[in-house]
Amino acid sequence: MRKFGLIGFPLTHSFSPAFFKEKFLREGLPGCVYELYPIESIEQFPTLLHDKKLEGINVTIPYKKAIIPYLNSSTTAVNKIAACNCIKIRNGFLTGHNTDVIGFERSLAPFLTHKHTHALILGTGGSAAAVEFVMEKLGIEYKSVSRNASSNNNFLTYQQLDEEILHRHTLIINTTPLGMFPAVESCPGIPYRFLTSDHYLFDLVYNPEETLFLKQGREKGAITKNGSDMLIIQAEESWKIWNEDR
Repeated sequence: MRKFGLIGFPLTHSFSPAFFKEKFLREGLPGCVYELYPIESIEQFPTLLHDKKLEGINVTIPYKKAIIPYLNSSTTAVNKIAACNCIKIRNGFLTGHNTDVIGFERSLAPFLTHKHTHALILGTGGSAAAVEFVMEKLGIEYKSVSRNASSNNNFLTYQQLDEEILHRHTLIINTTPLGMFPAVESCPGIPYRFLTSDHYLFDLVYNPEETLFLKQGREKGAITKNGSDMLIIQAEESWKIWNEDR
């Protein structure tokens, strides 16, 4: 038996078990299982490692940064971003990876145009760090948006967002859990009235298929995309990592 899973809290939104169950059936891998581990505190993580059949773990909100001290080794991307969403376990040795980076970049690319030279990144957690990494790679200038004020000039609060800022920043990426099932009536507090058909709204949330954030963008004529493709891409990358030395 080979075991894999996902840590985070809560995990009611996750499609990962269904994705991997279908994958295992499709590819004829009857000895593999993927389980949810909804731990309420990162301090509970070491107890999972008592299961010696566990070979790989995905990491989601709110532990992508908090998991770092538990790793024995990590990739360059993880070190630079300070966020990990994929762990390979070999003989008790934990290696951290970040598949959000490649998942986000590949998923974003199809609708990215020359108009999208400046971005707003909503949120400042582990997923936001992966998005920032991609923005820097693509040469897209960005501002991070948080509920709290910061002395960092690259940060804005939601209260500071106005028509001029939204006119300039035509790519808007939600990395927060706002709008995620079951709290589907919530959304980031941006001034949606200033959105236009030049805007591209990308939501890392994939459940529901259309969040309130995306719905309001679509109603203004903006390009919209959810995180479902990103989920699939990063999940497949995780599977490659877990099997690369077998």
